[in-house]
Amino acid sequence: MEDQYQALYTTFRWWVPQRFNIADACCRRWTATSADARRIALYAENMHGEREVWTFARLHEYANRLSNGLRRMGVQRGDRVAIALPQRPEAAVAHIAVYQLGAITVPLSTRLPGDVVEQRLRDSESRIVLVDGMAADTVLPAADRCPLLRQAIGIDLDDERVLSWRTLIARQESVFDMHPTSANDPAILLYKTGTTGPARGVVLSHGSLIGNLPGVVASQDWFPEPTDVLWTGSEWGGGHGLFDGLLPALYFGQPLVASRHASTPEQVFELLERYQVTNASLQPAALRGLLDAVPDAATRYKLSLRAMAVGGSHLDAALAARCERELGVTPNETYGQAEVRAIIGHSRHKWPTRPGSMGRPYPGHQVAIATPQGHPAPPGTVGEIVVNRYDIQGHADPALFLGYWRGEEAGRPVSGTWHHTGDLARVDEDGYFWYAGRIEDVFPADGGHTVVPDEVEAVLRGCPGVEDVAIVPGRASKVKAYVVRRRAGRDATELDAAQGDDDRFARELRDYARQHLPAWQVPADVEVMPALPMTVNGTVRRMALRFREEESARKRLPAQAPPAPAP
Repeated sequence: MEDQYQALYTTFRWWVPQRFNIADACCRRWTATSADARRIALYAENMHGEREVWTFARLHEYANRLSNGLRRMGVQRGDRVAIALPQRPEAAVAHIAVYQLGAITVPLSTRLPGDVVEQRLRDSESRIVLVDGMAADTVLPAADRCPLLRQAIGIDLDDERVLSWRTLIARQESVFDMHPTSANDPAILLYKTGTTGPARGVVLSHGSLIGNLPGVVASQDWFPEPTDVLWTGSEWGGGHGLFDGLLPALYFGQPLVASRHASTPEQVFELLERYQVTNASLQPAALRGLLDAVPDAATRYKLSLRAMAVGGSHLDAALAARCERELGVTPNETYGQAEVRAIIGHSRHKWPTRPGSMGRPYPGHQVAIATPQGHPAPPGTVGEIVVNRYDIQGHADPALFLGYWRGEEAGRPVSGTWHHTGDLARVDEDGYFWYAGRIEDVFPADGGHTVVPDEVEAVLRGCPGVEDVAIVPGRASKVKAYVVRRRAGRDATELDAAQGDDDRFARELRDYARQHLPAWQVPADVEVMPALPMTVNGTVRRMALRFREEESARKRLPAQAPPAPAP
């Protein structure tokens, strides 16, 4: 294969119109002709498996009706509207409707606990929230405690606290004059799920959609081809599902599969087969779960997958090899953050992939590795991933966020030249990035060494019987491993009897570690758990594990003797 990377990277030019609105790019323009208006925007399935098809004409009409309804409810330019909906057509309608009002969406996962929902509704000062039965039990009580929230709009809900979606839509006109916005106007308030602290609101512009597209096109093997159908395993209430699924599919006018009932691996593969999905976007944990549950999927199902993008957390080489072997697709890893999406990754047909690496910077993004002193790190040296506000041509990179909500940067470009990601990596001589974890997760060990949890975890996942693992600091500067054991067969309730008890399994894991890791990286303590604490985006909540370890350490301390009586 010819390596086309340098030509693609050096000749790339951004073109961002001054006037730009996501709703126009993702919906309205596809209704300019009758042929485009009949294009399929969504294949949708509900919880009962009932199916429907949404064209761009239908999506546009419903979005106009909702925009009119929201305007009559007092929503104005810059107001925040929370969307707590699963993968369903009404969620796409809500996004388009809010964007064309000039208002700001606040995507919320349906799996967030009530206290987190309340915190985000309060912090964003959302005026309206849209919800259905999947999240009503957590969203509605939280909404009751938010005095600035004017109204909850309920879809398929019989609750006196909500305004019926059907009633609202039926009363509105199907024509709406879109509010003019610039590419730099705020469009999305996306909360960055923290693994070590509270979530922080990230303000993204309308133009951030354009900034995300080179990574989508490349990671989906030059998406779109005429017959492409896209599906994402992530909720649209998070950055991964929104920017790697919903918005790019609508932007390119390609069908997107939306399902609320594909909850088991078998149902997912049935969905992929039924709609002949060609392009999938997944997180590593979801991909591993599919392969573990249905190892013979390529023979059981007639799949049409031609490309797969995997992001949200690091894709290790072993999982990538399994995907290629069992599904016949080489996954393209993508790296990005809430602040800046899809800036590094692979594109297997345009440049060679290196299993285990993050890939190369996508065209349009200037990315480097910095030392703690802020200097460029030499090849092979671990440092922080930093992203420049400008590309190599000196043009502004539209992918970068406007700033943090309520922060000093909110509503303005990132201050300074470089955005510091907080992620560690090294770059090899050929420009491939190799992930080394989060700065906040690295900790010192015996002998002056530094433990990078991701490096240790990648090795331990190769141990037979390990489904997942997380590394945190343990007692006396030692390494502690929290491990989830692989389940037997397809029965998620029964452990493989051949693995024996947890104590023996822990010994086997340490033996494996001694054979594959230096002594200072070998876990001194192994604790088996039924599941690791995860964020809604599928990353491990290390702070929860550190807190658990600290609590255990306190319990191990001997009780202090009472003070001696005074003489």
